[in-house]
Amino acid sequence: MVRYSFDDSKLVEKTSKSRGEYLRVHFKNTRETAAAVSGMKLKKAYAYLGNVAEKKQCIPFRRFNGGVGRTQQATEFKTTQGRWPVKSVKFLLNLLKNAEANAEAKGLETEELVIRNIVVNQAPKTHRRTYRAHGRINPYKGSPSHIEILLAEPAAQVPKADSSALQPRLNKRQLAQKRIAASRSSTAAAAPAASA
Repeated sequence: MVRYSFDDSKLVEKTSKSRGEYLRVHFKNTRETAAAVSGMKLKKAYAYLGNVAEKKQCIPFRRFNGGVGRTQQATEFKTTQGRWPVKSVKFLLNLLKNAEANAEAKGLETEELVIRNIVVNQAPKTHRRTYRAHGRINPYKGSPSHIEILLAEPAAQVPKADSSALQPRLNKRQLAQKRIAASRSSTAAAAPAASA
C-alpha cells in the first residue's frame, strides 16, 4: 500500500483519497493551482477550475512567481500576478473526480465534500536532449509531479457551550489566594460563635 503524506486515521470526519504519481505536468504551475483550490468545497472548486480553463478567472501565483505577468483578475485574490495553467487544471480535475468517485463508493455525501488537504511534490526530472546551432546539444528536462488529494465530509457542528456557566480557569497563585480567603472567613465565622 502506498504512503500518503497526510495521515487521516486520527480525523473525526469521513475522508476519501486520490493520488497520481509521475504525472507529466509542471510542478510549479500545479503547486500554485493546488494552493488556490485547497480548502474549497468540491463543487466550488469544479466551477473555479472550469473558469480558469476558459480564462474567466486566474490562478494567483504567490511562491513560484518569478517572471509571471500581472493580470487584473488576480486582484480578487489580493495579489497582482496570475496565470491560467490549463494542463495543471486538467490533471487536478481528473484527480478530484477520482476522489469524488471514491467518496461515493464509501457512502459519503458528495454535495458536502471539502478539499481538506492537497499535496504536490516534485517527481524525478525527465532527461532528454535538444539540438542547437553549431552542433551543440543542451539538456531538455521535464518537471513532473506527484499529486495527492484528500476530501473530507465536514463533521457535525457541536453547539458552543454557554460561557456564563463556565468557571474561569485560575492559576496556582489565584487558587492559593482563594484558599487563604476561605480559611480566613471560616476562622472569622468560628471566632464569634466561640465567644457567644
